[in-house]
Amino acid sequence: QVQLVESGGGLVQAGGSLRLSCAASGRTFSSYAMGWFRQAPRKEREFVAAISWSGGSTSYAGSVKGRFTISRDNAKNTMYLQMNSLKTEDTAVYYCAADLLGSGSYYYLDYDYWGQGTQVTVSS
Repeated sequence: QVQLVESGGGLVQAGGSLRLSCAASGRTFSSYAMGWFRQAPRKEREFVAAISWSGGSTSYAGSVKGRFTISRDNAKNTMYLQMNSLKTEDTAVYYCAADLLGSGSYYYLDYDYWGQGTQVTVSS
């Protein structure tokens, strides 16, 4: 079992920054890959970024590459998403998820556990 809790969402102006955190508990944090997804109203849940168990491998959606940075601190059982140069189209609920068997998939159905989500709203 893995429990995930996101934090750090909020309201920010376009061009601003936010850092999301995902605190994990349960299974040994350093044993599985993690990912961030987001879902805007009336849209499908979409991949944002993923990171391997060690943090040595990362991947990003094209829409956030160069603006967002995923990282993890295995000593603190926490994953992060640093979001810079935010755009109005980044507005969504952001979810963190645990990929117990893979290395950080693009596909949301490959993830085994999910947090409750945190709202990010970017105003123009």
